[in-house]
Amino acid sequence: MPDRTLLRVEHLRKVYESTTGGVEAIGDVSFTMAAGELVCVVGPSGCGKTTLLKCLAGLLRPTGGVVEMDGAPVTGPSPAMAVVFQEYGRSLYPWLTVRGNVELPLRHKKLSRAQRRRLVDDALDAVGLAHAAPSHPWQLSGGMQQRVAIARAVAYQPEVLIMDEPFAAVDAQTRADLEDLVRELHASRRMSIVFVTHDIDESVYLGQRVIVLSSSPTRVQEDLAIDLPPERDQIGTRALPRFTHLRTHVYGEIQRARRGRAIAPRPAP
Repeated sequence: MPDRTLLRVEHLRKVYESTTGGVEAIGDVSFTMAAGELVCVVGPSGCGKTTLLKCLAGLLRPTGGVVEMDGAPVTGPSPAMAVVFQEYGRSLYPWLTVRGNVELPLRHKKLSRAQRRRLVDDALDAVGLAHAAPSHPWQLSGGMQQRVAIARAVAYQPEVLIMDEPFAAVDAQTRADLEDLVRELHASRRMSIVFVTHDIDESVYLGQRVIVLSSSPTRVQEDLAIDLPPERDQIGTRALPRFTHLRTHVYGEIQRARRGRAIAPRPAP
């Protein structure tokens, strides 16, 4: 695994100010991610996962601490990052074709029309949607629309892909297919991915590491290495005793976090 630190988060803190006082959403979060890693982030409902994601992506200014991308502070939306959101319906433009949606962010880069076309064709092929290029999002299923959103991020060629519960709105079979798509993109393109999810099994299946967050104000409760085989499949991997041990451990940590016991996590199984 690459050991170059690509993303560094140190003592990140976020307080939402209001007329009735401040709400501390993130208390003190620190972690690093190496280039080429796939890191999943889980935690209790309302713990600040999306707030953390927005701070990482430069969409939200933290109250304190630092987020660094390849050694440079992230002070706004970074051209080195792309974000795939949960609500794909809101992130795609219905009046544009699939090709138009994928190409849109590339128009802000200094690329020729031929270069943009090659990148779009490659990204659509990578997510299995080459045939759907002339269609409009409203003509596609939910799972296919999310593939369009992923293709748009892939075409942009980010150094870090951030995914915010991207499969929460699709059915179980589509979710499994999209999980395998993410693993394939990570392996074949050496993509660095931060994957935020509320699904414990998904985090263990996808991740090389799982970062468990505490209840708000959020801290890192545990940073767990996932020592499953690199090659995984939905049936064989999930049937492994090791998979069961890991997902049970993560579930237990989240339950402890919900009860406010965010100190001294139990040893990993």
